[in-house]
Amino acid sequence: MMNSSTQLPAGADTMSAKYGLVGYNSSRKHISISIPSSTEVMSPHIKSVEELRVLGINLSSLSAPTQFFICVAGVFFFYLMYGYLQELIFSVEGFKPFGWYLTLVQFGFYSMFGLVELQLTQDKRRRIPGKTYMIIAFLTVGTMGLSNTSLGYLNYPTQVIFKCCKLIPVMIGGVFIQGKRYNVADVSAALCMSLGLIWFTLADSKVAPNFNVTGVLLISLALCADAAIGNVQEKAMKLHNGSNSEMVLYSYSIGFVYILVGLLCVGGLGPAVAFCSEHPVKTYGYAFFFSLTGYFGISFVLALIKLFGALVAVTVTTGRKAMTIVLSFMFFAKPFTFQYIWGGLLVLFGIFLNVYSKNKDKMKLPSIKDLRSWLLAGKKVRFLSQNV
Repeated sequence: MMNSSTQLPAGADTMSAKYGLVGYNSSRKHISISIPSSTEVMSPHIKSVEELRVLGINLSSLSAPTQFFICVAGVFFFYLMYGYLQELIFSVEGFKPFGWYLTLVQFGFYSMFGLVELQLTQDKRRRIPGKTYMIIAFLTVGTMGLSNTSLGYLNYPTQVIFKCCKLIPVMIGGVFIQGKRYNVADVSAALCMSLGLIWFTLADSKVAPNFNVTGVLLISLALCADAAIGNVQEKAMKLHNGSNSEMVLYSYSIGFVYILVGLLCVGGLGPAVAFCSEHPVKTYGYAFFFSLTGYFGISFVLALIKLFGALVAVTVTTGRKAMTIVLSFMFFAKPFTFQYIWGGLLVLFGIFLNVYSKNKDKMKLPSIKDLRSWLLAGKKVRFLSQNV
């Protein structure tokens, strides 16, 4: 709190005596102005820029390398566990038809986690309108529900490869909806991803005994919903100053109602409950840790973006997805072909082109002239070493 006093001018005493305002000067001699500090006027909902908490732990006092190591370790640990548990649940014999019920359970756990986190904050008001949350919840249901259900028809590595290619529906929507124009790097990235997806999918159709085109359709629709939800969430949070915990609580709780009504209408709730009741540990137990690791993982991703930017975050999450595919082949028996590698490399190259197009000022690739000079220098060194 900062106080400042303003002294009245000297002529004020004479003026007060002249007009009989004797009490005026004595009572109004000093004016106290109180200016609140920035922490007092700041909404308790908005935290200081310097403060960064992940899972209740303050990382602000740590060095940058330590922060980076903690965030990367958190992303890899929680999301690798998330992917492992997701595939483990669908490996339970007879569970594959119940992908939507798994999404219902996941939404229920996310709603509880969001409620607990919101109760720990000082500002518990809902800032984003309910109509906006209804749209976000619908898109979230489409993203996660279709993604989970697609695992009943696809190998897990194929699903992960598709998830890496969210750029494709984003660009298609940008062209047809917003009339955007993209540069050569973005178009090349989309082409590489498309070719990589085709290559990977064709390989999967040849070696996977349970391959089904329905899975490709489901994961493609999930990608379209995922591409739309990011823009809607970002706009809503910036416009209404909403928090992550508020967004999680309301979007997932409304989505829970959507899925519940849908399952009741199609009669899919009874068989799913009966099956999971027979295998409570392998269904509800795995689903709890599956939801918990996913909830924790996104906290570290957001921290990584805030501390080091989207470029680093994309690089780390892409590495995590590649590691997920490797572990999937290690821990779960499935057919393998080298066509997976070539298709995956094409997708990774497309991701690199996409990241490069958005960060040209930070990433400088060597020119043809530089490469030629480097090659000539290498040849010269080898020539000298041979002479010696």
